[in-house]
Amino acid sequence: MISDRIFGLVVTLAALAFIASATQVQTSFLSDPVGPKAFPMMIGAVAVICGIFMILKPDPDPTWPVGKTLLALMVAVAVLVGYAYSLKPLGFLIPTAITAAILSYQISPKALQAILAGLGLSIGLFLVFKYALGLGLFPFPKTWFAAAS
Repeated sequence: MISDRIFGLVVTLAALAFIASATQVQTSFLSDPVGPKAFPMMIGAVAVICGIFMILKPDPDPTWPVGKTLLALMVAVAVLVGYAYSLKPLGFLIPTAITAAILSYQISPKALQAILAGLGLSIGLFLVFKYALGLGLFPFPKTWFAAAS
């Protein structure tokens, strides 16, 4: 029970720090009515609620992963950290396809299906983020476009 309460406290503190950092986001005069601060603040508020819930109602007998499951979790965390660092230099499509394929392979170890899932998620998410949500994503490294002009 104590591990859940400690985790809940860490989540709550991190979420409060996240909300505080979201208040520092600068807005331009052309932003939408909700503004760029609202989404991160909503995510932070949900995380605060979850953290407090874990503090107040911890699992009476938590079981922690061991062996293969713990290794798979560590691999997933390493892949996601690598993904975060590779987005800016490599663009969106390549890191997203690789990350989604690796994580898909962890769920179901079928190589062809994992590769297809990675490619499909990468392209699908890019189209949604770029054209439906209007985010300024680069599909490939910026250097590929600089050399062409």
